[in-house]
Amino acid sequence: MRIANHDGRAVLVTGDSGAEQGIDIATASDGRFEHDPAAVYDRWSEVADWAAAFDASSAAGSPIDRARLGAPSPRPRQVFAVGLNYDEHAAESGFESPTHLPPVFTKYVSSFSGPDTTVVIPENGAVDWEVELVAIIGREATDIAEAVAWDHVAGLTVGQDISERITQTRGPAPQFGLGKSFPGFSPQGPWLVTPDELPDRDDLELGCTIDGEGMQKGRTRELIFSVSQLIATLSRNVTLYPGDVIFTGTPSGVGAGRDPKRFLAPGERLDSWISGIGELHQTFVSATSQGASS
Repeated sequence: MRIANHDGRAVLVTGDSGAEQGIDIATASDGRFEHDPAAVYDRWSEVADWAAAFDASSAAGSPIDRARLGAPSPRPRQVFAVGLNYDEHAAESGFESPTHLPPVFTKYVSSFSGPDTTVVIPENGAVDWEVELVAIIGREATDIAEAVAWDHVAGLTVGQDISERITQTRGPAPQFGLGKSFPGFSPQGPWLVTPDELPDRDDLELGCTIDGEGMQKGRTRELIFSVSQLIATLSRNVTLYPGDVIFTGTPSGVGAGRDPKRFLAPGERLDSWISGIGELHQTFVSATSQGASS
């Protein structure tokens, strides 16, 4: 099952290859479920059971306009971001790989956007890319075992943890949350895909390019802490709520890890993907040009 946030309405996604259709969940369920995508997660088990029994071939869908897609979980109560969760990325960042718990920080919801966007580079900023698998929680989880962690996942989507490195690393203490939460710095989508739709939910290829040049490429089997390990570990410290968003970490190939360092420039296009889920497309503009056009 795939669910998208299309113009602020939850839709079932059918079709493929740029010809996707959206079936409005509130309409198709005769009002049983709300139109609000955020409300879907509070009743995730009911929605999933209904969708499994629903005959999509008998429902009228509308073409999906990617420009009208928002983040699949638009208003999570909590957003977790995980650092140094691939060995090669930890090494390129100058750190040893974590053994007990990777660094965990937050990205703020005000940075959320859909899959196809224009992003403003902050003035004098050093803006980097980090393609990531994003897990969205479907059932409340407190102190759960790793063996049942996947049962608490609604689905997966593609995310970019766009990062302004100057703000992120400025002393006297790092400001990870602020440096990674400028407007548009958390694009996600194009939709949520339930784990059962994937051949192997623990082994997905992910990567990104800038203007067609490969920057990152990896597989989620290389995660130091797998999705199930992350969820179980986080649940020992906090309660995870339906709709919560977890950025699970990025593979090597970020700009700050290169010699010389390489950051995004106005006019460049960042394309990101995860196999079996979909793609993101971001174009970058300068703060000066954005101000002049507004």
